[in-house]
Amino acid sequence: MSVPVVSPELPSRSWRAILALMRFLPQATMSRGLGQLADVPLPPRLRQPVLATVARALGIDVAEAELPLAEYPSINSFFVRRLRPGVRPVAPAPDSAVSPVDGVLGQFGGIGAGRALQAKGRDYSVGALLGDETLAARYHAGSFITLYLSPRHYHRIHTPTAGSVVRARHVPGALWPVNEAAVQHVTDLFPRNERLIAYLDGPLGLIAVVAVGAYNVGRISAVFDDDWGAPGWASNRRGARGAERTYQPPPAFSKGEELMAFHLGSTVILLFEPGVRLRADLDAGDEVRLGSELAYAISG
Repeated sequence: MSVPVVSPELPSRSWRAILALMRFLPQATMSRGLGQLADVPLPPRLRQPVLATVARALGIDVAEAELPLAEYPSINSFFVRRLRPGVRPVAPAPDSAVSPVDGVLGQFGGIGAGRALQAKGRDYSVGALLGDETLAARYHAGSFITLYLSPRHYHRIHTPTAGSVVRARHVPGALWPVNEAAVQHVTDLFPRNERLIAYLDGPLGLIAVVAVGAYNVGRISAVFDDDWGAPGWASNRRGARGAERTYQPPPAFSKGEELMAFHLGSTVILLFEPGVRLRADLDAGDEVRLGSELAYAISG
């Protein structure tokens, strides 16, 4: 059953009914089943027509893909496609943070009393999001940005600044949808869903890059730690327990380098320590592209 894939443009009453039903469904098991279907190899002669149909249905720009459609062996491999070199130039200024993804800008702003805004009338604990109240204290009076990736978006996550991944945490959880309807109606949505968090230490301080899993596949893979997860992803594994890792020496990344990947659309939340200002013209609902500037270090 895949009812929650229905368009988010459904009336609010319909989405409330769908989300209520999901409380009684095995979200992780269903998502793993969908992941297995997405991994089924496509016969070479069917790759082009099948993936072209998927791309048209979702509004994916295949001209930006690294490879021709016929070279993707499954639907999942197409969803985690890389982009052609040069398609997303990265703003080079070392004192700025860029979008780590293609996506839609959700809520953003300051972190007050240890809480960030989810939707109008709903906020959540940053400590619960990170699964670590001590680390969360670093972001008090800091700022956050939420970026939603739909199935049509490029699914790889890149570094917002240059820096080193000094630690990471996997937090098991639910796999609710993360579209606009769910954000509006599910209390503490982001802290409830499964997450993989990378802490990137760079010129804008310690940035928490929070990859939030969601219904439909629910896998997140980590470029910074090839050993985390089998077969190849850290999240939505049967029986997985939460874990934290620190790195000595920490793996270093240049600005805009690949960091993680979603195996279907979801949400990325960036947390900044105090001393960072968000771009003044950000507007919820705007499309943002990988490499475009979102925030700056406050000089002086």
